[in-house]
Amino acid sequence: MEWETVIGLEVHVQLATRSKIFSGASTAFGAEPNTQACAVDLGMPGALPVLNEAAVAMAVQFGLAIDAEIPEVSIFDRKNYFYPDLPKGYQTSQMYHPIVGRGEIEISLDDGSTKRVRVHHAHLEEDAGKSLHEDFQGMTGIDLNRAGTPLLEIVSEPDMRSAKEAAAYLKAIHAIVTYLGISDGNMAEGSMRCDVNVSVRPKGQAEFGTRAEIKNVNSFRFVERAIAFEVERQIELIEDGGKVVQETRLFDPELDETRSMRTKEEANDYRYFPCPDLLPVVLDQAYVDHLRSALPELPSEKRARFQDELGLSAYDAGVLSSSREMAEYFDIVKDTCGDAKQAANWVQGELAGALNRENLDIEQSPVSAQQLGELVARVLDDTINGKAAKQVFQGLWNGEGKTADEIIKAKGLKQVTDTGAIESMIDQVIADSPVQVAQYRDAEPDKRGKMIGYFVGQVMKASRGTANPQQVNQLLKEKLDALC
Repeated sequence: MEWETVIGLEVHVQLATRSKIFSGASTAFGAEPNTQACAVDLGMPGALPVLNEAAVAMAVQFGLAIDAEIPEVSIFDRKNYFYPDLPKGYQTSQMYHPIVGRGEIEISLDDGSTKRVRVHHAHLEEDAGKSLHEDFQGMTGIDLNRAGTPLLEIVSEPDMRSAKEAAAYLKAIHAIVTYLGISDGNMAEGSMRCDVNVSVRPKGQAEFGTRAEIKNVNSFRFVERAIAFEVERQIELIEDGGKVVQETRLFDPELDETRSMRTKEEANDYRYFPCPDLLPVVLDQAYVDHLRSALPELPSEKRARFQDELGLSAYDAGVLSSSREMAEYFDIVKDTCGDAKQAANWVQGELAGALNRENLDIEQSPVSAQQLGELVARVLDDTINGKAAKQVFQGLWNGEGKTADEIIKAKGLKQVTDTGAIESMIDQVIADSPVQVAQYRDAEPDKRGKMIGYFVGQVMKASRGTANPQQVNQLLKEKLDALC
């Protein structure tokens, strides 16, 4: 039997506010446990929440970026459950009237195609604390620094049909929130994580299968691996005569498997009701229009500009617009050297290779965008050739000079374009290579093109790589053909 996978994601994005969603406590990462939790976060008697306006603005910005409905009124609810890292006994969230309504996100797939994934809604809520199980000798420690941290939970429709599509959707959200500046998207620090809902059904069946929810997956790679395992588990279970049960599961990246945590709760298990301490949030059109006017160029818009205005391929435009940092770096290189295609080649080629080898992000690059742009400009104006340019790049990477020009001068890499000087070197190489000249002269005309490579190599060696390769090729052919 052929099976179809059905996937929906609930993505939790930590908003980049300096204080928490309902209190003035700091949201800075890395503080000592329980040093950033105040009376409001702890649910102390008489402590009342005050909504952080910056979190509201960030949520609306996201909604506008995905062309979503922005309701005039949204309401906070209490989600009641009891767990050690939730001192209030409830989480303040938005169940029935979220701040962002229906929208959609376009994802780019490996084969170059695109697909639109519908977003059901996005709502604001507070994060819980964190349970720590290591180093407590059979006990659990509770760190409440995260309690009250503002989250935007983005809930998709079950529109994804493969692990690759789910990862592409998560990357698209990451790009949007980082372009907007509403989150740093740092998955290692918990700034972005997701719950993955997975089910399978026979190909062609309209009815969905029973889904399992995989909680708190925190990397693009883990999302793919968790889905791959879960799909295989569910298909094997059904084909062996069993039934998939609705449950919450945990992905173990070390064992590369999901395992059951608890039976999946329904909404009524949480006894949602409107929060009596918070008024409804009312957004007037002027406020929404103000936020809309401040939106930056978004990933899809940047990708379109790179293709339509700069003439880049769909692939190049997709890679270069994949993150805000990458796009901004490329734009500076392009503006500095004046050639978009060459800028794209260097950013995706030499620079990307060096970053991958050193396991660095582009914002950690030792070579600035300005420096790389100046280097590419020296290739374009024939100051250096391609081989020398790689030496200059390595020099910039190693900090051997502040500019390409400094390294070119220090290493004597300036390209020789003087025709007389090049001819002199060619004449010497021909004089020193009588056997190869004879072979060239005796060869069929259509075979001589391949044989000229030997002479080019000798001239480049004599010039220490600084001779202009195009001139060398042209002059060599003229001189050798004259001997035939």
